[in-house]
Amino acid sequence: MNEFTLIIAGSVIALLAGLIIGYLLNQYLSRSRVESAEAEAERLLAEAQTQSKELVLAAKDQALKIRDQAEAEAKKKRLDFQKEEERLQRQREATDHKLERIEKREYQLNKRQSKLDRLQNELEKLHQKSVQELERVSNLTREEAKELLLEAIKEEARQDMARVIREVEAQVKEEAESRAREIITLAIQRFASDQVAERTVSMVPLPGDEMKGRIIGRGGRNIRTIEKATGVDVVVDDTPEAVILSSFDPIRREVARVALNKLILDGRIHPGRIEQMVEKSQEEVEAIIREEGEQAAYEADVPGLPPELIELLGQLKFRTSYGQNVLAHSLETAHLAGMMAAELGADVALAKKAGLLHDIGKAVDHRVNGPHAAIGADIARRLGMSEKIINCIAAHHGEEEYQCLEAVLVEAADAISGARPGARRESLESYLKRVKALEEVADSFEGVDQAYAIQAGREIRIMVKPEEIDDLAAINLSKNIAKKVEESLEYPGQIKVTVIRETRAVEYAT
Repeated sequence: MNEFTLIIAGSVIALLAGLIIGYLLNQYLSRSRVESAEAEAERLLAEAQTQSKELVLAAKDQALKIRDQAEAEAKKKRLDFQKEEERLQRQREATDHKLERIEKREYQLNKRQSKLDRLQNELEKLHQKSVQELERVSNLTREEAKELLLEAIKEEARQDMARVIREVEAQVKEEAESRAREIITLAIQRFASDQVAERTVSMVPLPGDEMKGRIIGRGGRNIRTIEKATGVDVVVDDTPEAVILSSFDPIRREVARVALNKLILDGRIHPGRIEQMVEKSQEEVEAIIREEGEQAAYEADVPGLPPELIELLGQLKFRTSYGQNVLAHSLETAHLAGMMAAELGADVALAKKAGLLHDIGKAVDHRVNGPHAAIGADIARRLGMSEKIINCIAAHHGEEEYQCLEAVLVEAADAISGARPGARRESLESYLKRVKALEEVADSFEGVDQAYAIQAGREIRIMVKPEEIDDLAAINLSKNIAKKVEESLEYPGQIKVTVIRETRAVEYAT
């Protein structure tokens, strides 16, 4: 029992001893940790103080650097401000110098202006005195002197103007004539037609004089039947082996010619046979007219013409103008106008059509009153042709104003075709009358000394009196003479009017 108690008491004592030892050990360990923590805290505090000192030092260094930079920038700005102030001061001084010079110049200018005003007043006084003296010496008022001066200036200006006009006209004419000559020559070379003019036959040959009696018939019944059926006059005279057919209508004359030739070949000449032959001849001539019109339109490359125009074109086959066949002349005009239009960039088709139709009025001018150009224009208008075609037809003899370039080309082509050598003929008597009338027109103007028609009447050369006609008046005289020639004379082609003013100074040395 005691032994168990001892064991228990020993165990309790051992437990208490362990507790005491654990407590003491725990106290010791706690104190050690506290001391270690205090040491660590002191170490950290020391490090913090060290870092704080370093930061303070770095901050002081940074503050010093910023202060130094600020002071440097402030110093630089002070220097810049100082320089700018110096520059402004220099500009101010320069501006003051300029203002001073300007004031001096203004003062000098004012002095000069005063002097000029004084001189101006003196000049005006002198001018008034001079004018008064001139009026006293010349016995002319101021207005009269002005008029004389203006007249002198006007005369001088007229002479200068005439010289300039003459030079410009010469240059323009030279260039225009050169270009026109080139175009016309090219067109004529490309279209070289025969120069022999076709004539409408009005004389029917007979196999013998005994045929005349058969044509006359018993009591003149055959010749009366022929004249009644054809509307022509059959002239049987002393002309050997021929009879003459006379009528204002070329178509009737052609029908009568064809019918009479058929009757002569047939040999049976009596009223019934005459009427049959005339009827057949009319049909043949109408067919020929249509064929000739269609052939002319085809040759001129003018398609789409109305049948009435085709018929009128065919009728021109039996018309002549100064011995020139009108249909052949119209074809030639169409070709020439088309070639010139191609060279000038105009409407070739329009020029050809207008050239072919320009004399269409001649097919009916023996039945309708008026010039053939106006008649042809009315026909074209009635058949719905364009206004340009109508103008080309109406203006090809200058009876209307040109409205397009093709109208000018048609007139030029018409003149070329009618005026070329051999195209037309006229009697010597009519030629002499025309030339004489041309000279009389020129002589009718004042200041004309002599007038001569040269180059077969295609040019009139006028010598004027230089003391009555000056240069400008000479230019106007040429235009007035040309205008009067156009109004009072009829002629093929163009007539050139040349006015010559010549002055001579002669002196003798003794």
